[in-house]
Amino acid sequence: MKLNLQPIKLLFLVLTATILIYSCNEKTPEVAEFRGPDRSGIYKASGLMKSWPDSGLNKVFYLNDIGPGYGSPVASGEQLYFTGAKDSTAVLYCADLNSELQWELELGPEWLVNYPGSRSAPTVADNLIYVGTGLGNLYCVNKNTQVIQWSKSLNDDFGGILPRFGHSEAPVIYKDKVFWTAGGKKHNIVAINRFTGELLWSSKAKGERSGYNQPIVISAQNGRNIFVTFTAYHLLGLDVETGTLLWSHEQDNYPPEEHKPGIGDTHANTVIYKEGLMYYVAGDGNCAVKLALSPDGTEITEVWRNKDFDSYMSGVVKIGNYLYASGTAKPQLLSLDVNSGLLIDSLKLGRGVVIAADDMLYYYSHRNIIHLISINNGKMKSVSSHKITKGTGEPFSHPLIHEKVLYVRRGDALMGFDLSQKE
Repeated sequence: MKLNLQPIKLLFLVLTATILIYSCNEKTPEVAEFRGPDRSGIYKASGLMKSWPDSGLNKVFYLNDIGPGYGSPVASGEQLYFTGAKDSTAVLYCADLNSELQWELELGPEWLVNYPGSRSAPTVADNLIYVGTGLGNLYCVNKNTQVIQWSKSLNDDFGGILPRFGHSEAPVIYKDKVFWTAGGKKHNIVAINRFTGELLWSSKAKGERSGYNQPIVISAQNGRNIFVTFTAYHLLGLDVETGTLLWSHEQDNYPPEEHKPGIGDTHANTVIYKEGLMYYVAGDGNCAVKLALSPDGTEITEVWRNKDFDSYMSGVVKIGNYLYASGTAKPQLLSLDVNSGLLIDSLKLGRGVVIAADDMLYYYSHRNIIHLISINNGKMKSVSSHKITKGTGEPFSHPLIHEKVLYVRRGDALMGFDLSQKE
C-alpha cells in the first residue's frame, strides 16, 4: 500500500511558511527613534570636543524651507528623517548626511491652530517608518518605496480627542506592534499590527485625551513588558500583550473640577526606568517623582517627589545618580540626586532642551543658544556656547547627535555642527 505524501508535503510547507511569517513579525526590529537609544536622550558618541572654539561650531549640514514644525530629526544609518509642513499638509522628509534631500512624501492634513506645523519625530523600524501628525493621524511608510502602507485616523478609527496644542507623540515599536495614544473614551490607547494596520487591542485606560507624552516600553524584573505613557492626568502602565491597565499614578496638583484643556495636562517627558525604579518629571503635574515597580510589574509605590524639579516638555537625562532637566517656574537648568530627591545645582541659562553624549550635556535654550556643559556628581559648569542664527519660530525641537554631528532644528531649518575633536 502506497501513501500519498502530497497532502503531508503541502501541510509541511504551510506550517513552515506560517512559522517563518510569525518569527519575522515577532523578531525585534532595528529601531531609530526620538532621543536615541531607549529614548534616554543620551547618545552613544565619543571623541567629541570638550570645549568649542570662540568662533563657534563649524556648520556641516543645512536644509531650510522644510516647513514649520517642532518634530525632532531621527537618524538611521546614512539618512535623516524628519517632519514638516507645506501649507496645510504634513510632510515626511528624508535627507542624506550631505544636506541632500532624498525624498519627501505628503501624508495628509497637518495641525493649523496654535503653533501650527509638525509635532512628532518619526520612528524607523527596519524598512518601515511610523509617523504621526498634529491631528493625531498615524502613518506607516515604506522607506524604500516611499509608499504609505497603511494609515489610521485618530477621529474616524478611534473616536480620539485632541489636546489643546495638537497631538505630539513619537510612535513606540515593540516587535510586531506599534502603540498609539488615541485619547478616545473607548479606544484610549491602542496596539496596532505594525505591518498590516490591524487593531490588536484597545484599552479604555482612564478615558483621557493625550498628555503629549513620548512613551516607552519597560520590562519588569519578572520579564513582563509594560507600555508606559501619560494621558492628561495620569501616568499609565499597560501590559503590552493584552492592553490590561496594570497601574496608574494620578497627577493631583489640580482638583478634578479644574481639569480642562491646557490646565495641568502637559506631560511630554519620557519616563526613565532602570532596575525596578522609575523616574518621571511632569512639571505640569506632580513634577519630579520616583516610583518603585513591583517585580511582577503590577504595582507601583511612590518613593519621593520634588516640586521644584519641574520640566514639562524639555527632556530629562539620567547620568549616574543624577537627573538633569530644564526648570519651568524658574528658567534654568537643574540637577537632582535620585537617591535623596533633592536639588543639587542650577545654571541660569533660561528654559531649554537637554541631551547628553560623551559625559557632557548639550542644552538648547529657548534663547536659541546651544550650551556645552560639563558635569561632576550633579554639579554643572557651562563650558562653551553657540548661537543659532538660522530658522524661524520657537526652538522646541530636541537636538540629535549622530556620527559626531549635532543636529539642531529651529522651525523651518535643520542644521548640523561638527563636534569631533581635532587632531
